[in-house]
Amino acid sequence: PLLKTFETVKHVVVMDDGKGEVPTDSAGIEVLDYEALLADASPVEFNVTDEDRAASMCYTSGTTGNPKGVVYSHSSIYLHTIGAMVADGIGIRESDVVLPVVPMFHANAWCFPFSCTLVGAKQVFPGPHLDPDSLLEAFEVEKVTLSAGVPTIWMGILQTLDAKPDGWDLSAMRTMTVGGAAPPRAMIEAFGERHGLHITHGWGMTEMSPIGTISGVPGQERGLEGAAAYDKRAQQGPPIPFVEIRARGEHGLVAWDGESMGELEVRGPSIASSYYEAPDADDRWTDDGWFRTGDIVTIGPDGYVDVQDRSKDLVKSGGEWISTVALENALMGHPAIAEAAVIAVPDEKWSERPLAVCVCREGASASGDELRAFLTPSFASFWLPDRFEFVEEIPKTAVGKFRKTALRERFSTAAAAEKR
Repeated sequence: PLLKTFETVKHVVVMDDGKGEVPTDSAGIEVLDYEALLADASPVEFNVTDEDRAASMCYTSGTTGNPKGVVYSHSSIYLHTIGAMVADGIGIRESDVVLPVVPMFHANAWCFPFSCTLVGAKQVFPGPHLDPDSLLEAFEVEKVTLSAGVPTIWMGILQTLDAKPDGWDLSAMRTMTVGGAAPPRAMIEAFGERHGLHITHGWGMTEMSPIGTISGVPGQERGLEGAAAYDKRAQQGPPIPFVEIRARGEHGLVAWDGESMGELEVRGPSIASSYYEAPDADDRWTDDGWFRTGDIVTIGPDGYVDVQDRSKDLVKSGGEWISTVALENALMGHPAIAEAAVIAVPDEKWSERPLAVCVCREGASASGDELRAFLTPSFASFWLPDRFEFVEEIPKTAVGKFRKTALRERFSTAAAAEKR
């Protein structure tokens, strides 16, 4: 209905509140000419005298429980922006063209609106069309140099590029940042080896403004080549400036040896100290002010964080922990598998066992026995899923993460019914 409007007006603001106080287009929808709106606007003097004043608030994605509000101060946003955009971080510069495939409600779009504005980089917004073809067309037309999104976005783009490797000119793209969930190592390598595209990998949380670590930036893989470089980049990387890290196990803080696992704790000026009006969640912070992330990690001697799993997603089978992230990333390295999510299901003998939920690539197929054989060389036998379920789509949250709560509800219930 707005087609005729767009033929005559370059930019419009759709009002349509039904009050009839603004002009309407030929379809009767209330619109304002955006340029005229700006021309009639009065300058606003904006001066922040208290850097600790609230600047914005985002809610956690709420994959479990109720979403919680996180308030960001002007100071925390500024310090996070500086820490994230240093040369050995995201490193945004004035000459960049940035297209974040990240909504503003998801942790302030990962700080891109602030960092791009600070240096004057061009910002391109994809709008509602987030399918691979539309994004790739935008990358080419706008000569995008940096983009960012969750792994499911990039897995779709990878499949499209594999099908049409010469379909788009992406020579301007210097890096693509992946966050929101651990990206499969196979995906990182596929972009690099098959399409010459570099993946930068970020980890963080809404409570952290949100970036905590960066992996794959210049210098981090010095001296490494081939598979060893991709192995390193698949880890979550060292913390950005102003972020401190440590990990705590059952018997206290764990060593930075790359093997000892514990829950990651963080603190810093861009990390929340509480949730908005949620005193019942104060146990997420330690007595000495560190935030408990809920991520189970190892930390290497070089300060590299390697997330093993979310504490709520780990499978405890016969008293031993099994990382669902490791299994998922390995499964998504199989040529027939587009997406994979691993969950714990009840088991009478072992308490819990892993179940893999898989989506096959278009035109491809795989059996459970085939996937189990594919995993066998890389994992202990007790890690291997007892069951493989094949679905057309894995449910996702509003920001594109696998919604494992829905999978657990569906398949754990089914598993319990089979036992009966």
